[in-house]
Amino acid sequence: MPILNTHFAQLDLLRYPEQNNSPLQAFDAADEYLLKHLSNCTLPSNARTLVLNDSFGALAASLCKQMQVQSSGDSFLAHQALRKNLELNQLTEHTVDIIRSDQPFNGPYDCVLIRVPKTLALLEEQLIRLQSQIQQNTLIIAAGMIKHLPRSAGDLLERYIGTVQASLAEKKARLLFVTATGKAQASSPYPSEYLLEKPKLILRNHAGIFCREALDIGTRFFLPHLPTGLGNAQVADLGCGNGILGIVCGLTNPQAQLRMVDESYMAVQSAQENWQQALGERPVTIYAGDGLGAEQPETLDVVLCNPPFHQQQVVGDFLARRMFQQSYRALKKDGALWIVGNRHLGYHVTLKRLFGKVEHVAANAKFVILKASK
Repeated sequence: MPILNTHFAQLDLLRYPEQNNSPLQAFDAADEYLLKHLSNCTLPSNARTLVLNDSFGALAASLCKQMQVQSSGDSFLAHQALRKNLELNQLTEHTVDIIRSDQPFNGPYDCVLIRVPKTLALLEEQLIRLQSQIQQNTLIIAAGMIKHLPRSAGDLLERYIGTVQASLAEKKARLLFVTATGKAQASSPYPSEYLLEKPKLILRNHAGIFCREALDIGTRFFLPHLPTGLGNAQVADLGCGNGILGIVCGLTNPQAQLRMVDESYMAVQSAQENWQQALGERPVTIYAGDGLGAEQPETLDVVLCNPPFHQQQVVGDFLARRMFQQSYRALKKDGALWIVGNRHLGYHVTLKRLFGKVEHVAANAKFVILKASK
């Protein structure tokens, strides 16, 4: 297991979810560069420190013995990684205060450390919330690998916080030093909304959500092919995003009992608001979680899924395969997993190996809809 060795701590760190024989590690050169620079900074004793978008907890776990650390981000999986890495290194969970992205910050802060997220709308929302939580002398540093650090991230820091000075590159990583200049409190442009024509719905989307400005084309292709005539079936929308698959399934199956889960807190927040707008007080369970890991075995009749093909900046089918395995475990005998995916990803091979029976429901030039029956 890779060891992160810095001025602050020597830590064994794992990625979560764990993947056998993976060459990937739970920290990168940007984490190391940030911690190296921080070790030469003068901060108050037991400094109140906010860490944003810490993918696997490397920063928070490194600093929690010397500082009062709060860790905030939009990923349930990232927070699970932090909890597991604290435990792995004999650090109690309460040494870091974990703040979900749908919860307010708890400043003021002496130090703010930002890993620039893939979704810049999320960064913008975080910076707007941060404006009232910092002081003139708050140490603010953003970090990222150069290939994942767009100029627009620096523009957002300047717009909402203050002047930005970039460091020299080190091991293909860069730091952005931000000096607060007392910017006026901005109004957030989030959540945003768009209109879905069929069925006619206004969908509300918080900042961290995938395809926030319009329905993604895979889901758009999936909607007309969702199962109907389900009676009072137990149905899960896995990786629900703004909740559109579960909502449309609920509209066309008025007796079905819906569960919706996503690892993004802002997706869950969006899905809750959209469900209430479309279906009022009809009962539903919507929660942030690690896929269907919290569901009891053989309790679901149908799982609907538009699986992701990346975790943070890493592209691959690991999360999708894991979601298929969770679905198989949670489905009853004769239950079915319905998915939409890019044709070139070859999900039918994976599903055939796991479920045995796989049907092609529909296809176009780019996507295929598959039904895998247990």
